[in-house]
Amino acid sequence: MSDYNYGVRQASPAGVDAQAIDQGLRTYMISVYQYMTLGLAVTGVVAYATSATPVLFNAIYGTPLVWVVMLAPLAIAWFGFGMIERISAGAAQMMFWAFAGVMGLSLAYIFQAYVAADIVRVFFITAATFGSLSLYGYTTPRSLSAWGSFLFMGLVGLVIASLVNIFMQSDALTFAISIIGVLVFAGLTAYDTQQIKEMYYEGDDSETSGKKAILGALRLYMDFINLFLMLLRLFANRE
Repeated sequence: MSDYNYGVRQASPAGVDAQAIDQGLRTYMISVYQYMTLGLAVTGVVAYATSATPVLFNAIYGTPLVWVVMLAPLAIAWFGFGMIERISAGAAQMMFWAFAGVMGLSLAYIFQAYVAADIVRVFFITAATFGSLSLYGYTTPRSLSAWGSFLFMGLVGLVIASLVNIFMQSDALTFAISIIGVLVFAGLTAYDTQQIKEMYYEGDDSETSGKKAILGALRLYMDFINLFLMLLRLFANRE
């Protein structure tokens, strides 16, 4: 994916007005946040509708189909978005909506596992936290590139610990994973926002820019979802 390298900000092309570039960046970032917000809305609606439909919920979570639903988002993200260079911006957009919908199916269980009021409360806590960190990543003049390797190692550690805990079922390890997860995804929110901003300055055509916006929205969407799930484990009461 060489066209989507997360490089440092490049100098403005000669003769290009700085105000025009800033307006272009603003439009680009608004597009990223719009895609992300609509993706979250699709996920929330699908998750709630699935949970509120016993026949559908039991058909998924009462059968081996649950493994297909749980692994499908990973497959779309890995294989689908992995070939984004070879598809159109329109196809990439449809794939993003499909991803958000399937993610909703995989998250329907939270409406059965947690008290509804706590889900709403944690969602707003997540939104406030995410917004603050993303704003920091967008506005800070400090380069956050050094965070990348540290956050990646933390993410790998979370995945390994989560896999181990499937067999251990340790409450203490679950708590530790949640605390570390909040820190990792909080850092990723600021880091990814700055990296998405820097992607704009690579100066591609409108088709490529549209696909970059979708990829940026996917990154922030995943940061939000994972931050939400980690906070939910910490602050929500189970049914």
